[in-house]
Amino acid sequence: MQNDSAPGGSLASVYHLTRIQYGIDNPEEVCIKVFAQKDNPRIPSVFWIWRSADFQERESYDMVGISYDNHPRLKRILMPESWIGWPLRKDYITPNFYEIQDAH
Repeated sequence: MQNDSAPGGSLASVYHLTRIQYGIDNPEEVCIKVFAQKDNPRIPSVFWIWRSADFQERESYDMVGISYDNHPRLKRILMPESWIGWPLRKDYITPNFYEIQDAH
């Protein structure tokens, strides 16, 4: 998950981890928040520890612009590769004209 309202105007990547080893009624939970400056948001990738973070890190890169160092295939996943800007940032300005090339 990504966030555009972290302290000091920085961006945040939030990881919610849950382990259900001793039954569904007794989960172990950890929440980790990693902050990055808006002008150059870079965070180490957790892909090599939790491969399930692949989609979430790619989505966060695509929509908020956080780069995850050492991610094996960090590229846009929801928006076209040619898209300019990060649509979920609060300072994003929606373009007046969209050119969709591969819409069939």
